[in-house]
Amino acid sequence: MEIFPAIDLRGGRVVRLTEGDYGRMKVYGGMPVEAAMRFRESGARNLHIIDLDGAKDGQAANFDAIARVCAAQPGLFVEVGGGIRDDARVERYIGAGAGRVIIGTAAVKNFQFVEKMVSRHGDRIAVSVDARDGMVAVEGWTQATKIEAYELCARLRGAGVHTIIYTDIARDGTLRGANLDAYRELASMGMAANVVAAGGITEIREVAELRRIGVSGAVLGKALYEGRIDLARAIAVADGLTGESADGLANENADGLANENADGLANENADGPAGENADGPAGD
Repeated sequence: MEIFPAIDLRGGRVVRLTEGDYGRMKVYGGMPVEAAMRFRESGARNLHIIDLDGAKDGQAANFDAIARVCAAQPGLFVEVGGGIRDDARVERYIGAGAGRVIIGTAAVKNFQFVEKMVSRHGDRIAVSVDARDGMVAVEGWTQATKIEAYELCARLRGAGVHTIIYTDIARDGTLRGANLDAYRELASMGMAANVVAAGGITEIREVAELRRIGVSGAVLGKALYEGRIDLARAIAVADGLTGESADGLANENADGLANENADGLANENADGPAGENADGPAGD
């Protein structure tokens, strides 16, 4: 399973949204090229770059920044999405060095465009299926549709789409954990090998479980930027090099929380009464 560190761009800056809400955006320091370099130094082989401005308004506002990342990191496989809705933009990103171009809104509004691009570019075309409450959302996740997400995935596979990036919007950027049941459902449909999981992956055990489910990749975003997941370890787990299982990692997390709670209570019991006795009565 491949790991894709995420670089989301708005106004040329590296940011993360919460639940796809442009009003709940956190800016992270540094330029996109610097972020890509840090990921590569940690062992990354791939990048997942999204032009959030493009996803929302259809304009390639961050094309130059993305092209600079592709040029500066030629050894990385870069998949690019956000506002890619015509032939010219697909060609432009491929020409700039993108290994894979992600179509989103256009796959819903113009399915023949997807078929045409797959016919022309094969597995260099991916489609993002972004789901909220099981239904597809478009236009940078700002507009709901009545299209059932799993049905769209099945239709895309039937059209020859090799890679589907499936995101549960309600989990994205929340650090609440991935919707693992969604990927189990896609696996039951025989589609795991076509799916890259995205949205809410927060703990290393989820990486192990996604590998067990059989998805082809996982996008890691806020959990990397907030230090919740170590990228080098995530890559090792995804590659099956550590021997760590999802169950074992879950036990590790449980033990860690137990120790944390025990230590916290010990400190509270030791410090709390002393502080109360020292400060309270004297103040009275």
